[in-house]
Amino acid sequence: MNDRVEKSGLQIDAALAGFIEGEVLAPLGKDPTVFWQGFSALLDRLVPQNRALLAKRDTLQAEIDAWHLARAGKPIDAGEYRAFLTSIGYLVPEPAPFQVGTRNVDREIATMAGPQLVVPVLNARFLLNAANARWGSLYDAYYGTDALDAPPARPGGYDDVRGAAVITAARAFLDLAVPLDGMSWADWDGEGIPPLADPGHYCGQRPGGLLLAHHGLHIELVIDRNHPIGKTDKAGIADVVLEAALTTICDLEDSIAAVDAGDKLAAYGNWLGVIRGDLADTFDKGGKTMTRTLADDRRWTGKDGGDLVLPGRSLLFVRNVGHLMTNPAVLLADGSEIPEGILDAVVTSAIGAHDVNGLGKLHNSREGSIYIVKPKMHGPEEAAFTNTLFDAVEDLLELPRHTIKVGVMDEERRTSANLAACIAAVKSRVVFINTGFLDRTGDEIHTSMRAGPMIRKGEMKLAKWIDAYEKRNVQIGLACGLSGKAQIGKGMWAAPDKMHDMMAQKIGHPRSGANTAWVPSPTAATLHAMHYHQVGVFDVQRDLAGQPTPPLDDLLSVPLALGRNFSEEEVREELDNNAQGLLGYVVRWIDQGVGCSKVPDINDVGLMEDRATLRISSQHMANWLLHGVCTEDQVMDSLRRMAAKVDAQNAGDSAYEPLVGNEDKPAFRAACDLVFKGVEQPSGYTEPLLHQWRRIKKGI
Repeated sequence: MNDRVEKSGLQIDAALAGFIEGEVLAPLGKDPTVFWQGFSALLDRLVPQNRALLAKRDTLQAEIDAWHLARAGKPIDAGEYRAFLTSIGYLVPEPAPFQVGTRNVDREIATMAGPQLVVPVLNARFLLNAANARWGSLYDAYYGTDALDAPPARPGGYDDVRGAAVITAARAFLDLAVPLDGMSWADWDGEGIPPLADPGHYCGQRPGGLLLAHHGLHIELVIDRNHPIGKTDKAGIADVVLEAALTTICDLEDSIAAVDAGDKLAAYGNWLGVIRGDLADTFDKGGKTMTRTLADDRRWTGKDGGDLVLPGRSLLFVRNVGHLMTNPAVLLADGSEIPEGILDAVVTSAIGAHDVNGLGKLHNSREGSIYIVKPKMHGPEEAAFTNTLFDAVEDLLELPRHTIKVGVMDEERRTSANLAACIAAVKSRVVFINTGFLDRTGDEIHTSMRAGPMIRKGEMKLAKWIDAYEKRNVQIGLACGLSGKAQIGKGMWAAPDKMHDMMAQKIGHPRSGANTAWVPSPTAATLHAMHYHQVGVFDVQRDLAGQPTPPLDDLLSVPLALGRNFSEEEVREELDNNAQGLLGYVVRWIDQGVGCSKVPDINDVGLMEDRATLRISSQHMANWLLHGVCTEDQVMDSLRRMAAKVDAQNAGDSAYEPLVGNEDKPAFRAACDLVFKGVEQPSGYTEPLLHQWRRIKKGI
């Protein structure tokens, strides 16, 4: 066990306590004794409430399980089902119409529309890349990906043919977003201010830079006739730089593996560094040592002749963990671990207070707000508890009420079904709602685990409930007044190497009324930014406002495969797909502590995966096993065969430990537990088993 110190009856990891007192509290001028006394009192009050909410989850699930078991194999009558869910308190009455009252919200969230990144906070290099992804080179994004409809670059240096295709595509984008009067951008000679069809698109300039704007997003033309690209360009344009990732979520949850005090300390240290503005990372790239730091703000001379300063970095959220997990970093007097979500709320907010108080080199929020994304809440009571928790943290840190804003992740079924009531519970601090297919489907399966076998995983995106879920999220958000005050977000494009497909499909998100959506990389953010020039999201939101919301019964329709006999080939395909994805992710999480990375799928396509992908795969296999669609032997056969495939896919990783021949080791055993113990896992979550096996791997 790590060394611990006693503070107001709490047993705290000594290194973490030293970090909090020396690096977090001291610059804030906080008395450590007063802080620990207040933290202890906060825990005395809120830990029992947290535990009671988790117990209610279990009670509701048991009642739902019993209801389904009593109707084994029968179709579900929508009215009867809705009445049952209401009778047990799973569904609550709709609140009277209301408008959220959130104040002091930065414009990146409230009045701008653009891409959002999610980045594992434990990886300093990725964290810096994401924070700096506010601006991205369109030339680089086109040249280096398959987004461009042209042959790939020839190896061995710059390919002039592909470069020309990039320039042509970029000019076409400019013609769409900021057209010239009577001519194409391909014809402009680069002299003076271009003859814009709408002079309002012009914002300012600086030596070598011309700043334009459209739909609230900025575009900089880099003019440099001495540059290798610019000197061959009629207008001297060396690059087109887009304002891209407006916001970034620094993640302490699904994309990291944090199971003990050391992991939490590293996570909090990186969050402090990026908020304080002094985070740096030195690494080797191509045989050269490089150091990455945070980008400065960008400056131009505005069209009125005054200084124009725009942020050089994404506006940062921090995603805390949910209400379920505990962490040994801090122990109560009885030796029990405190809820990790409470620890996160206190420490990440205290770090955020550095920004509020102007203690860092750089600013995050210009409105004096701290932005926390809260995942995996089940219904309005849990949202209300988060509000109570944030009230308590504000009091502990002496912050004005509602300094801490909340992003509500609509990824659990009880939250989806009661979304308006969830928003009402945090109506004075909500700045974000979003949908997420993977976690939401995992909870869909687990909630109705006893109802019968589910349809195939690939068919879920065509199910009635998922369409209702996505549309209701937007309509309810608009009805509650989020437009102009908060983000209505959509989920991740998981394939970072398939940008051509992303450009064809992800435009559907802004067209649906979402003013942000998740992308897997800074390059993807630059490309996705073009969608927000093509679509005026706030115009879409105005058109959608007042339109009918899909009925609740559609959302509650359970995606069962009752009466369907899956062929042996279908079963094998489904098990192999799930097993390969599960093993490919788990082996990195358990053995290497990597919570998010590009993991090859069964077809060797690299997908950015975090715990949500694990949840859906393990729950689907557990469901089919429970209902006899497959046998334990078939599951083990798939796991063993896919272990060999995963080993082959990781053959080039010197740190990789093979799964084949190591079935008694933590990684393979964790994968097995996630399936064979999947039915009994709380809400189908993977964290309890992952944490258990990761701690074993670490020798704890």
